[in-house]
Amino acid sequence: MIPYTVWSEAGGVGKTTFAVNLARAHVNRGQRVLAIDMDPQDGGLTHHFGVDDMKADGEVDNLVLHMIGRPRGPFEDIVRTAEGIDIIPSHNMLGTLADLLNKAADLEEDTNPDPEYVFEKEKQLRRVLIEASVPEEYDVIVIDPPASEGQHLYNAVYATSNLLIPFEPSPKGEKSVDGLREVISGLESALGDVDVGVLGAVPNKVKGTNINKKYIQALEDEDIPVAPITLGERGSMLGDAWDNQVSAYELDENAAHRDLRDYEQPTLEKFDELAAFIVEQFESPEVPA
Repeated sequence: MIPYTVWSEAGGVGKTTFAVNLARAHVNRGQRVLAIDMDPQDGGLTHHFGVDDMKADGEVDNLVLHMIGRPRGPFEDIVRTAEGIDIIPSHNMLGTLADLLNKAADLEEDTNPDPEYVFEKEKQLRRVLIEASVPEEYDVIVIDPPASEGQHLYNAVYATSNLLIPFEPSPKGEKSVDGLREVISGLESALGDVDVGVLGAVPNKVKGTNINKKYIQALEDEDIPVAPITLGERGSMLGDAWDNQVSAYELDENAAHRDLRDYEQPTLEKFDELAAFIVEQFESPEVPA
């Protein structure tokens, strides 16, 4: 299985765009894909695939209820499907995930007969996925958490052990470069018993300027592997995909949407190349599957 979390400490660098289009690129390769939206904010992966109609419904089963041991039904009932991708949508309960995990920990530890029992909050997503046989059912898991550190990110990283990091090589994206190795070490310390692998940092919104080159070099100085694929600025295409609640692939292929312009088509090829690069990383014994 190929599990990874798409994450950047800086906002606005294309995190969700990468998660959406890479999930579709993996499907195009014939792989069974589960995409998980761990971001409580509106407008993320869940919106992008048009499965946000129950996000605010307090009566529906959702991932958080499974993580705190209070599911209202089987795991497969919270799975939605779009463009051949199985999706665990975001839900408003993710906004209080940390508090709910703390309450679940208090309850479980108070009622467990073993006085040494510890409810490990950062391991609950992994538990849910294993109990639902997700590693056997899917070839690829892509998780899209919020940029901020906390239980959303901790659970995502513990469940996948691998990061793909989009970054914008510009002053705006500098936060996603500075001290990144220390941030990753901090995640490992917070999680305790997991080694976090970096599949690669992917330069996004690249214009080929000296400023871009400066920040790509800064990333290399952080001892972070840089993926051999860069993406240029394609705001119109990606914005239209977001507006239509589809991936860039579906925008191009579905007659209900506009065709891609000639200069936009290579972006899909870049996502295909990036998906192939990710798969190759898992063929190496150094990458935890």
